[in-house]
Parts: sequence; C-alpha cells; structure tokens
Amino acid sequence: MDEIDRRLLDTLRSSGRETYAELARRVGLSAPAVHDRVGKLEASGIITGYHAAVDTTAIGLGVTALIGVLQAESSEQDEIADALHRLPEVESCWFVAGEESFLLLVRVPDVAALEHTIGRLNRINGVARTRTTVVLSTKWEGRARPLDEPR
Repeated sequence: MDEIDRRLLDTLRSSGRETYAELARRVGLSAPAVHDRVGKLEASGIITGYHAAVDTTAIGLGVTALIGVLQAESSEQDEIADALHRLPEVESCWFVAGEESFLLLVRVPDVAALEHTIGRLNRINGVARTRTTVVLSTKWEGRARPLDEPR
C-alpha cells in the first residue's frame, strides 16, 4: 500500500459514494487506474465493504446501549459468539480483554426492547451475566481518522 492507496482509502472512508472520476481527480490518476487500485484494495481485504450511514433514531432505533458480556468459566467463546450473532439487535460485537469477554453495541426501539434483549442475552448458554451502559447521546460515531504512513 502506497501513499495513493492511503489517499484513496481516506477519501472513500469519508465519502464512499465518490465516482472513480472524482477519486482520480483527488489522487492525480486516471479513472481506470483508480478503478484497478480500488479493485486490488477490495480483493486484498483492505476494503471490506460499503454501507449507508443511517440515523438510527429516524428508523425507530432510539435506544443505544453498550453491553458487556461476562462468560461462564466452562463455556466456549465461539458458541457464545454464534448465539450473539443471531440476535439482530446486536449491531457490533468485540471479543475483549478485561472482566467482560464480549462488548456489544445494541440498538433497539425503546427501553422495554432493551430489557427484553438483556433477558435474551442472559439466557444464552455460557453467559454468566451482563453489564449494560445506556447511551444518552451520541457526540460522534464511526469517525475515520486519516491514515498515517506506516512507521
């Protein structure tokens, strides 16, 4: 990955709908050359996908929570992860170091739905308990920091 690839990634991370012509203008290459570079970044797994950023409140998901999952002693993390993946309310799941084994980003319509989701989480085989933090407001989310040169 060179400086042009980094500039392409910075641009795509901040504005994923840019045309190849606009990307080319920004990095000083032809549109076909940019198309080839983006294709290589996708094929190598550096670009993992594209998505639309959505105002979750506007689509009825007004409550966001971060939920830590404490794993039971004799349980298997892969089995828990599979069960977590089946819950549509879980938007993101990280396996983490610390007291909790997993940290989840959950979005639901209201507090009653959050209570229901927490109950479902606690019934998963291998979950010892959960710890929930409700998000009061989002100051920013998903900010892409500029890519630096590798050291």
